[in-house]
Amino acid sequence: MANTREIRRRIKSIKNTAQITKAMQMVAASKMRRAQAAALAGKSYAALMNDVLVSVQERVDVDAHPLLQKRPVKKELVILISTEKGLCGALNTNLFRELNRFEGQPATFVCSGRKGVQFVTRTGKDLLADFHLKDNPSFAETKTISKFALDKFVNGEVDKVSVAFSDFVNTLTQKPTVKTLLPISREDLKKGFQTADQSQSDVVAGTTKSMGGYLFEPGPDAVLDAVLPQYLHFQVYQMVLDARASEHSARMVAMKSATDNAKSLVKDLTLEYNKVRQAGITTELLEITTAQMVLN
Repeated sequence: MANTREIRRRIKSIKNTAQITKAMQMVAASKMRRAQAAALAGKSYAALMNDVLVSVQERVDVDAHPLLQKRPVKKELVILISTEKGLCGALNTNLFRELNRFEGQPATFVCSGRKGVQFVTRTGKDLLADFHLKDNPSFAETKTISKFALDKFVNGEVDKVSVAFSDFVNTLTQKPTVKTLLPISREDLKKGFQTADQSQSDVVAGTTKSMGGYLFEPGPDAVLDAVLPQYLHFQVYQMVLDARASEHSARMVAMKSATDNAKSLVKDLTLEYNKVRQAGITTELLEITTAQMVLN
């Protein structure tokens, strides 16, 4: 059984750790609120842009547009959006598990996040580029990633572009997701986006609101050429925002769990310390009593 000095040392060490995890929990909670607000703020804009694209693609020959053309996949580009730091539970592990579907396939990777770079390098996958983003990325920063992927697809260097990221559902739920970015699918456009301020009647049977009464100037083809790249850039931006909200939410939950576990461990060690201390006092009393009996 450990002595009281060793137990006191362990209690002090665990209390110091609990203070650190508590501070990290508060920081993550503050960042989480901002990240969640940013992630939810773009949903309405994305839904409206989606409605415009659905209406436009019904009036043009979409098979003639290079961003909508499906071709045999000889090589695929995967954009991996992970975290820069750890201590966020199983968020990255669950995301990396989704990449098993690319095993044995001709795929190359573009990473955003140090953890993703480490995973791709460790597993021997083909790392094409690495983009570093700030904790609160702007649209212009994420646009460099989507423009890089767009150029690779248009130039014919890759035949498909997918994005692997952690989709933010709520504070306790983050869903690892792999979504096709290019070519743009008609089915994905028709599914649309359902935001918090949309009524159930706005999204019926997976379709968006009709915009048949609108006129497009200078013409549907020109509008499609202008809106599609912007749609792709915003898609990647929204995915990055979701990944950031997922990261801070997962880290807050993980640090709260670590703090609670530390407090529980301190409580158990304190009980053990009291038992050891009481046992020591009892032993000393027995020794004193025995010595007195011998003297008498």
